[in-house]
Amino acid sequence: MTKLISAILLLFTSALSAQQKKPEGISAERAKIAREMDNSIRTELLNKWYPQSVDSLHGGFLSTFTYDFKPTGTQDKMIVSQGRHVWTNAKAAEAYPSVPYYKPAAAHGFKFLRDKMWDKTYGGFYNLVDRQGNDKSDQRKPKEAYGNAFGIYALSAYYKVSRDTSALNLVKKAFLWMEQHSHDPIYKGYYQHLQRDGTPVVRDNTVASTADLGYKDQNTSIHLLEAFTELYSVWPDELVKQRLQEMLFLIRDVITTKKGNLVLFFKPDWTPVSFSDSTEASILKHRNLDHVSFGHDVETAFLMLEASHALGLKNDKATMRVAKRMVDHALRNGWDSTVGGFYDEGYYFKGQQNIKIILDTKNWWAQAEGLNTLLLMADHFPNDEMHYFDKFKQLWQYTQTYLIDHKYGDWYEGGLDKQPAKQTALKGHIWKATYHHYRSLSHCIERLKGNGEKFN
Repeated sequence: MTKLISAILLLFTSALSAQQKKPEGISAERAKIAREMDNSIRTELLNKWYPQSVDSLHGGFLSTFTYDFKPTGTQDKMIVSQGRHVWTNAKAAEAYPSVPYYKPAAAHGFKFLRDKMWDKTYGGFYNLVDRQGNDKSDQRKPKEAYGNAFGIYALSAYYKVSRDTSALNLVKKAFLWMEQHSHDPIYKGYYQHLQRDGTPVVRDNTVASTADLGYKDQNTSIHLLEAFTELYSVWPDELVKQRLQEMLFLIRDVITTKKGNLVLFFKPDWTPVSFSDSTEASILKHRNLDHVSFGHDVETAFLMLEASHALGLKNDKATMRVAKRMVDHALRNGWDSTVGGFYDEGYYFKGQQNIKIILDTKNWWAQAEGLNTLLLMADHFPNDEMHYFDKFKQLWQYTQTYLIDHKYGDWYEGGLDKQPAKQTALKGHIWKATYHHYRSLSHCIERLKGNGEKFN
């Protein structure tokens, strides 16, 4: 009897192990991609930027580099890219603790945010300063919610790795400044453009129809969601939780259409800014305000799921359903099935059944966000008809072929299959740093190894 019981237990254990064990081929494939991505981070990205971009003379980080990584230009400093550099170095200090300069670089960048980019008179972060730290922001909109979001994002990540209480104190001030000035207590969400004292900029009939001045927008909203997710992990304040949840539901249920794409701009009451009833010429004239941005859609799918997870929402099927719809819409309508990659812009012209690609270039950040989100979807829906893992592999191959500069390092600004001239374009500027592709590859590595977050 004892032998029989032992045999039954052995069979049961073997069967359970067989169910839990991944096929060896897939495991080996995932491990190979993880090694490739880790090697690329260390030898083709972080080591090219740091510590070279640390501005030891004036503080913060140098912004502008040639294609072969030589500093160039006046080196103006924007809160968005300065915050992203602080965030990347803070995260890299956690991921690669044996590298001695990431944590000091994050501290160095934090001091520039605190001492130069924070407005000591009115509060809030300036949008743009010169290399020395003197304000040179656009005086029509000297402060922006988008930029302040990245200040919050950076300070939260830096505090997490450093436990520097001065960083925590400043990020609390930044959040509460946004609460007082940028948050809309009536229609919810945040005003994007702010005067120096924090007063929201009101759009009037003197503003050009092609300008976004005075509108609310999806891009600010999704990065506030991201920033509050990071902030909530170090400061689990009840008001932070309320605003994080508010932004999640606003993006999921208002800003995202039933088709699965984000509306780009809105009036303060969240009425969409649309030119769909206009002529094609007028639509294309206003394309910066109204188009389908496939890169933002796949990025937002991840950010919503990350926020839901941070909030502890259990079995959040509603957010997963919308996130999957966004990714599927981008794959069905904005994916290059020949070589891979997400196109930049599409549009649903009136009277036409299908979406039309109006810009077939493939910028670097959209492909980075695509890698992260496709792998997330592949792990949640491994047998789905969209074949997410196959698309992920194709996009990684595309990235290695057309985006990563294996000679000089970093990624080209756009895929060379569509924009070969980008091979000698600037590698860095105030809108291009290390954040999108470092975040994506680091998340992918963890997920490929089986350590990624199990979102609901």
